[in-house]
Amino acid sequence: MSLPVHLVPSLDGVGVGAVVRVEGDEAHHAVAVRRMRVGEELVLTDGAGGLVVGVVEATGKRVLDVRVQSHEVLPEPQPSVTVVQALAKGERGERAVEVLTEVGVARVVPWAAARSVAVWKGEREAKSLARWRATAREAAKQSRRAWHPVVDELASTEDVRGLVAAADLAVVLHEEASGSLAGVAVPESGTVVVVVGPEGGLTDDEVATLAGAGAHAVRLGSEVLRTSTAGLAAVAALLSRTPRWR
Repeated sequence: MSLPVHLVPSLDGVGVGAVVRVEGDEAHHAVAVRRMRVGEELVLTDGAGGLVVGVVEATGKRVLDVRVQSHEVLPEPQPSVTVVQALAKGERGERAVEVLTEVGVARVVPWAAARSVAVWKGEREAKSLARWRATAREAAKQSRRAWHPVVDELASTEDVRGLVAAADLAVVLHEEASGSLAGVAVPESGTVVVVVGPEGGLTDDEVATLAGAGAHAVRLGSEVLRTSTAGLAAVAALLSRTPRWR
Protein backbone atom coordinates (compact mmCIF):
# COMPACT_ATOMS: atom_id res chain seq x y z
CA MET A 1 0.00 0.00 0.00
CA SER A 2 1.35 3.43 -0.96
CA LEU A 3 2.10 5.88 1.80
CA PRO A 4 -0.05 9.04 1.99
CA VAL A 5 1.56 12.21 0.58
CA HIS A 6 1.33 15.68 2.10
CA LEU A 7 2.67 19.03 0.94
CA VAL A 8 4.91 21.36 2.95
CA PRO A 9 6.28 24.78 1.95
CA SER A 10 9.95 23.72 1.90
CA LEU A 11 12.26 20.81 2.69
CA ASP A 12 15.49 22.77 2.24
CA GLY A 13 18.15 21.79 4.74
CA VAL A 14 16.15 18.88 6.15
CA GLY A 15 18.21 15.86 7.19
CA VAL A 16 17.57 12.38 8.53
CA GLY A 17 16.46 12.58 12.16
CA ALA A 18 15.08 16.10 11.87
CA VAL A 19 11.46 16.91 12.71
CA VAL A 20 9.33 18.58 10.05
CA ARG A 21 6.18 20.35 11.20
CA VAL A 22 3.09 20.21 8.98
CA GLU A 23 0.49 22.88 9.74
CA GLY A 24 -2.87 24.22 8.61
CA ASP A 25 -5.11 22.44 6.10
CA GLU A 26 -2.49 19.79 5.28
CA ALA A 27 -2.17 18.80 8.93
CA HIS A 28 -5.95 18.86 9.39
CA HIS A 29 -6.40 16.55 6.40
CA ALA A 30 -3.76 14.15 7.71
CA VAL A 31 -5.07 14.04 11.28
CA ALA A 32 -8.83 14.56 10.97
CA VAL A 33 -9.56 13.06 7.54
CA ARG A 34 -6.89 10.40 7.07
CA ARG A 35 -6.68 9.81 10.82
CA MET A 36 -2.89 9.57 10.86
CA ARG A 37 -1.60 8.47 14.24
CA VAL A 38 1.74 8.53 16.05
CA GLY A 39 4.05 5.85 14.66
CA GLU A 40 2.53 5.77 11.16
CA GLU A 41 4.62 6.51 8.07
CA LEU A 42 3.91 9.11 5.38
CA VAL A 43 5.61 11.04 2.59
CA LEU A 44 6.21 14.79 2.57
CA THR A 45 7.05 16.81 -0.52
CA ASP A 46 7.67 20.48 -1.16
CA GLY A 47 6.63 20.24 -4.82
CA ALA A 48 10.11 21.35 -5.91
CA GLY A 49 11.84 17.97 -5.99
CA GLY A 50 12.14 17.34 -2.26
CA LEU A 51 10.79 14.06 -0.85
CA VAL A 52 10.81 12.88 2.75
CA VAL A 53 9.69 9.56 4.20
CA GLY A 54 9.01 9.93 7.89
CA VAL A 55 7.13 8.75 10.95
CA VAL A 56 4.41 10.73 12.72
CA GLU A 57 5.83 11.80 16.07
CA ALA A 58 3.06 14.05 17.37
CA THR A 59 -0.37 15.32 16.28
CA GLY A 60 -2.58 18.25 17.17
CA LYS A 61 -5.75 19.91 15.93
CA ARG A 62 -4.02 21.52 12.94
CA VAL A 63 -0.43 20.39 13.41
CA LEU A 64 1.57 17.26 12.68
CA ASP A 65 5.21 16.56 13.54
CA VAL A 66 7.12 14.10 11.34
CA ARG A 67 10.50 12.56 12.17
CA VAL A 68 12.54 12.21 8.96
CA GLN A 69 13.71 8.70 8.05
CA SER A 70 14.98 9.49 4.55
CA HIS A 71 15.29 12.59 2.36
CA GLU A 72 16.06 12.96 -1.33
CA VAL A 73 15.92 15.73 -3.92
CA LEU A 74 14.90 14.57 -7.38
CA PRO A 75 15.92 16.44 -10.55
CA GLU A 76 13.19 18.13 -12.56
CA PRO A 77 11.95 15.81 -15.33
CA GLN A 78 13.17 16.58 -18.85
CA PRO A 79 11.88 17.63 -21.25
CA SER A 80 9.63 20.04 -19.38
CA VAL A 81 6.10 20.15 -20.81
CA THR A 82 3.87 23.24 -20.82
CA VAL A 83 0.24 22.93 -21.89
CA VAL A 84 -1.66 26.01 -22.98
CA GLN A 85 -5.24 25.07 -22.16
CA ALA A 86 -8.04 27.17 -23.64
CA LEU A 87 -10.80 28.01 -21.18
CA ALA A 88 -13.59 25.43 -21.26
CA LYS A 89 -17.15 25.53 -20.00
CA GLY A 90 -18.27 23.85 -16.81
CA GLU A 91 -15.77 21.62 -15.06
CA ARG A 92 -13.92 20.59 -18.21
CA GLY A 93 -11.08 22.99 -17.54
CA GLU A 94 -10.49 21.53 -14.09
CA ARG A 95 -10.73 18.03 -15.54
CA ALA A 96 -8.04 18.94 -18.05
CA VAL A 97 -5.78 20.31 -15.29
CA GLU A 98 -6.25 17.12 -13.27
CA VAL A 99 -5.27 14.69 -16.02
CA LEU A 100 -2.45 16.92 -17.29
CA THR A 101 -1.01 16.96 -13.78
CA GLU A 102 -1.29 13.19 -13.54
CA VAL A 103 0.55 12.72 -16.84
CA GLY A 104 3.42 14.92 -15.68
CA VAL A 105 3.21 18.41 -17.19
CA ALA A 106 5.30 21.12 -15.55
CA ARG A 107 3.12 24.10 -16.38
CA VAL A 108 -0.51 24.77 -17.30
CA VAL A 109 -1.39 28.08 -18.91
CA PRO A 110 -5.08 29.06 -19.03
CA TRP A 111 -5.80 30.78 -22.32
CA ALA A 112 -8.64 33.11 -23.32
CA ALA A 113 -8.99 31.83 -26.90
CA ALA A 114 -11.29 33.61 -29.34
CA ARG A 115 -13.94 30.86 -29.26
CA SER A 116 -13.74 30.03 -25.56
CA VAL A 117 -17.28 29.84 -24.19
CA ALA A 118 -16.10 30.44 -20.64
CA VAL A 119 -15.03 33.98 -19.75
CA TRP A 120 -12.77 34.78 -16.80
CA LYS A 121 -13.17 38.32 -15.53
CA GLY A 122 -12.90 39.96 -12.13
CA GLU A 123 -14.00 37.79 -9.24
CA ARG A 124 -14.78 34.86 -11.53
CA GLU A 125 -11.22 34.86 -12.84
CA ALA A 126 -9.79 34.78 -9.32
CA LYS A 127 -12.09 31.94 -8.23
CA SER A 128 -11.55 29.90 -11.40
CA LEU A 129 -7.78 30.26 -11.21
CA ALA A 130 -7.86 29.22 -7.55
CA ARG A 131 -9.85 26.09 -8.47
CA TRP A 132 -7.37 25.18 -11.24
CA ARG A 133 -4.46 25.57 -8.82
CA ALA A 134 -6.17 23.56 -6.09
CA THR A 135 -6.96 20.82 -8.62
CA ALA A 136 -3.32 20.70 -9.72
CA ARG A 137 -2.09 20.56 -6.14
CA GLU A 138 -4.36 17.67 -5.15
CA ALA A 139 -3.72 15.74 -8.36
CA ALA A 140 0.04 16.13 -7.88
CA LYS A 141 -0.18 14.64 -4.39
CA GLN A 142 -2.43 11.83 -5.59
CA SER A 143 0.00 10.95 -8.39
CA ARG A 144 2.95 11.18 -5.97
CA ARG A 145 4.83 13.86 -7.89
CA ALA A 146 7.97 15.37 -6.41
CA TRP A 147 7.69 18.33 -8.79
CA HIS A 148 4.29 20.01 -8.79
CA PRO A 149 3.01 21.91 -11.84
CA VAL A 150 2.68 25.67 -11.97
CA VAL A 151 -0.68 27.09 -13.07
CA ASP A 152 -0.11 30.51 -14.64
CA GLU A 153 -2.29 33.58 -14.70
CA LEU A 154 -4.73 33.90 -17.60
CA ALA A 155 -2.87 34.33 -20.90
CA SER A 156 -3.74 36.22 -24.07
CA THR A 157 -2.99 34.95 -27.57
CA GLU A 158 0.02 37.24 -27.67
CA ASP A 159 1.28 35.66 -24.45
CA VAL A 160 0.86 32.22 -25.99
CA ARG A 161 2.73 33.32 -29.11
CA GLY A 162 5.66 34.26 -26.90
CA LEU A 163 5.65 30.85 -25.18
CA VAL A 164 5.61 29.12 -28.56
CA ALA A 165 8.48 31.24 -29.89
CA ALA A 166 10.66 30.42 -26.86
CA ALA A 167 9.98 26.65 -26.86
CA ASP A 168 12.31 23.94 -28.12
CA LEU A 169 9.23 22.28 -29.62
CA ALA A 170 5.70 23.65 -29.89
CA VAL A 171 2.64 21.93 -31.32
CA VAL A 172 -0.87 23.29 -31.73
CA LEU A 173 -3.68 20.77 -31.92
CA HIS A 174 -5.93 21.48 -34.88
CA GLU A 175 -8.47 19.10 -36.38
CA GLU A 176 -7.89 20.41 -39.91
CA ALA A 177 -4.09 20.11 -39.82
CA SER A 178 -2.39 17.79 -42.28
CA GLY A 179 0.58 17.01 -40.02
CA SER A 180 0.76 14.58 -37.10
CA LEU A 181 2.80 14.19 -33.94
CA ALA A 182 4.75 11.42 -35.64
CA GLY A 183 6.23 14.04 -37.94
CA VAL A 184 7.85 16.19 -35.25
CA ALA A 185 11.18 15.59 -33.51
CA VAL A 186 10.80 15.51 -29.73
CA PRO A 187 13.77 16.92 -27.77
CA GLU A 188 15.16 14.98 -24.81
CA SER A 189 15.54 18.19 -22.79
CA GLY A 190 14.31 21.77 -22.87
CA THR A 191 10.72 22.91 -23.16
CA VAL A 192 7.84 21.39 -25.10
CA VAL A 193 4.67 23.46 -25.51
CA VAL A 194 1.31 21.95 -26.45
CA VAL A 195 -1.55 24.32 -27.34
CA VAL A 196 -5.10 23.02 -26.86
CA GLY A 197 -8.02 25.00 -28.26
CA PRO A 198 -11.56 25.44 -26.88
CA GLU A 199 -14.75 23.49 -27.65
CA GLY A 200 -15.42 25.67 -30.70
CA GLY A 201 -11.96 25.09 -32.12
CA LEU A 202 -9.21 27.51 -33.12
CA THR A 203 -9.67 30.39 -35.50
CA ASP A 204 -7.60 30.63 -38.68
CA ASP A 205 -5.90 33.72 -37.26
CA GLU A 206 -4.90 31.89 -34.07
CA VAL A 207 -3.44 28.97 -36.02
CA ALA A 208 -1.58 31.35 -38.32
CA THR A 209 -0.22 33.37 -35.39
CA LEU A 210 1.07 30.31 -33.55
CA ALA A 211 2.46 28.68 -36.69
CA GLY A 212 4.23 31.94 -37.49
CA ALA A 213 5.90 31.76 -34.07
CA GLY A 214 7.20 28.27 -34.81
CA ALA A 215 4.42 25.88 -33.76
CA HIS A 216 3.67 22.71 -35.71
CA ALA A 217 -0.07 22.34 -36.44
CA VAL A 218 -0.98 18.68 -35.87
CA ARG A 219 -4.06 16.51 -35.63
CA LEU A 220 -4.66 13.57 -33.31
CA GLY A 221 -5.99 11.02 -35.78
CA SER A 222 -9.42 11.18 -37.39
CA GLU A 223 -11.30 11.50 -34.11
CA VAL A 224 -12.08 14.87 -32.53
CA LEU A 225 -11.25 14.85 -28.82
CA ARG A 226 -12.77 17.05 -26.17
CA THR A 227 -10.68 19.98 -25.02
CA SER A 228 -10.44 18.31 -21.60
CA THR A 229 -8.76 15.18 -23.01
CA ALA A 230 -6.90 16.36 -26.13
CA GLY A 231 -3.95 17.69 -24.14
CA LEU A 232 -3.62 14.44 -22.22
CA ALA A 233 -3.52 12.41 -25.45
CA ALA A 234 -0.95 14.71 -27.05
CA VAL A 235 1.35 14.88 -24.02
CA ALA A 236 1.25 11.11 -23.57
CA ALA A 237 2.14 10.59 -27.23
CA LEU A 238 5.06 13.01 -26.95
CA LEU A 239 6.40 11.68 -23.64
CA SER A 240 6.35 8.12 -24.97
CA ARG A 241 9.16 9.23 -27.29
CA THR A 242 11.36 10.65 -24.52
CA PRO A 243 13.58 9.08 -21.81
CA ARG A 244 10.88 9.95 -19.26
CA TRP A 245 8.69 7.09 -20.48
CA ARG A 246 11.32 4.61 -21.65
